[in-house]
Amino acid sequence: MDFTNKPKEKAELNKLQKRLRRQTGQAIADFNMIEEGDKVMVCLSGGKDSYTMLEILRNLQASAPIHFDIVAVNLDQKQPGFPEHILPAYLEEVGVDFHILERDTYSIVKEIVPEGKTTCGLCSRLRRGSLYGFAEEIGATKIALGHHRDDILETLFLNMFFGGKLKSMPPKLLSDDGKHVVIRPLAYCKEKDIEAFATAKSYPIIPCNLCGSQQNLQRQVVKDMLQQWDKDYPGRTDIMFTAMQNVVPSHLADTELFDFKELKQSEDAFNKLNIISI
Repeated sequence: MDFTNKPKEKAELNKLQKRLRRQTGQAIADFNMIEEGDKVMVCLSGGKDSYTMLEILRNLQASAPIHFDIVAVNLDQKQPGFPEHILPAYLEEVGVDFHILERDTYSIVKEIVPEGKTTCGLCSRLRRGSLYGFAEEIGATKIALGHHRDDILETLFLNMFFGGKLKSMPPKLLSDDGKHVVIRPLAYCKEKDIEAFATAKSYPIIPCNLCGSQQNLQRQVVKDMLQQWDKDYPGRTDIMFTAMQNVVPSHLADTELFDFKELKQSEDAFNKLNIISI
């Protein structure tokens, strides 16, 4: 978008970019996401989140006190009508090294998942496996995903409501096989800021035709709930995210996380109690 004759809009965009940059930089520092010599594989889907992540990481890369490389990777899942030209054209224009990884996961998902059922679970697993394998192939030391703060909160509630677990998406994760470190640099960024930034930058957004039409997904229900809470009670979601960073295991009920069985009164405290009672 051309802001040449729109100084107010340009100022707002600069302010928004600084905020996203500050929050991303803080998340990277807090979780030691990127280190000297890292090769960061930025997973670019063509959505607002991944475009914003790539932009902010490149911005930080230019002034970071350490050296790290960035390579963008898009997984072409062979969805019908997928505009294959958009991402290569964009990445060539901005001068980013990139790879287009072609894997026909679409056909697999459509073959296995019954019509009308949610495809996200299987699609996500197939996508993750493809990206992990390719990261190893190109020697990437970190895999960057574009999940933001709202995604993390939504996942927390999804797991509580439907999975019976108190867990979410961590800002930094070691894969089960110990081979890959996954990072989420936008962990502190709000979706509404990312959406405003992507709109202002006029990114060539590519919708997900495979699952984008599934309006009754559990995630969408949770998203609507959180957005309504934020509207009715401004600041509530900020507090909830802060709570995820202030966990007290002894005040929950997981016997694997805290040793409740061995929780006993100390002998000194017991003796003092007896003295007081006498």
